[in-house]
Amino acid sequence: MKKALALTTGTLAVFALPLVSFAAINNVSDAGSFIINTINNVLVPVLFALAFIVFLWGAFDVFILGSGSDEVKQKGKNLMLYGLIGFFVMVSIWGLVNLLTGTISFGNNANVTGGTPTAGVQVGQ
Repeated sequence: MKKALALTTGTLAVFALPLVSFAAINNVSDAGSFIINTINNVLVPVLFALAFIVFLWGAFDVFILGSGSDEVKQKGKNLMLYGLIGFFVMVSIWGLVNLLTGTISFGNNANVTGGTPTAGVQVGQ
């Protein structure tokens, strides 16, 4: 079993190496962007999928496996609750981060304009 795990890990590392080398990280800003993009595009969807799988497994325990046992039903209800709590926490943190980054325009310096904001209506012409 240990040989298979080592072989799988080594093979994955060999196949993932070109992805890291093609990332073209030249400075600290590129490294930060690479890390943030990896978190947003890989880690967050995996966590949402994991919370969804926990919820579904809990539903499976309650409605299918727990038809005859109250202990299995309670375990399934707890899993469903943990899955829902996980969804709630992730969506709440995601919303707070988006609210914060949208409020202070963190990392979005391309569209910064100075002066008084306008409504797009021309008065007096």
